[in-house]
Amino acid sequence: MTPLPDPAVEGTSALLLAMGFRALTDRFHELLREQGYEPLRPAHGFVFRLLLEGELTTTALAAELELTRQAAARVVAELERWGYLARAPHPRDGRASVLALTARGRDYVAHADALWARVEREWAAVAGAEAVAGAKTAIAAWVGHVSREGRAALRPVW
Repeated sequence: MTPLPDPAVEGTSALLLAMGFRALTDRFHELLREQGYEPLRPAHGFVFRLLLEGELTTTALAAELELTRQAAARVVAELERWGYLARAPHPRDGRASVLALTARGRDYVAHADALWARVEREWAAVAGAEAVAGAKTAIAAWVGHVSREGRAALRPVW
């Protein structure tokens, strides 16, 4: 394990954000396991978020997540097998399928949102509600500053 960097040292923010993301995500997945959910990974969560915006093909999903089509197809197959998404024929391309969340998938997203809120409350209990709110505001400001047209990349970073 990597030692926790000193937050007072300039240049440690990216490492701290990465470690923080990992810690929040690990806690979230721990709660999911305790509740008997499938072995979902962060990449699955990114797929859920993209499909909330509308239907996509596997190829479009791969482009959005900056994954290979094969990697996207594996994630889609898992989520389909678990009943979180369904494929339908593409209305204009007979070779493609359109992906959409099922009712189970939409229910999962609502449940996941509640679990993320729980994890955030746990973080606030340790760091203080004002500190967490400030961190979220600072991150949102930076992402807004560097994003295009108010949209930021939402993809696995590994």
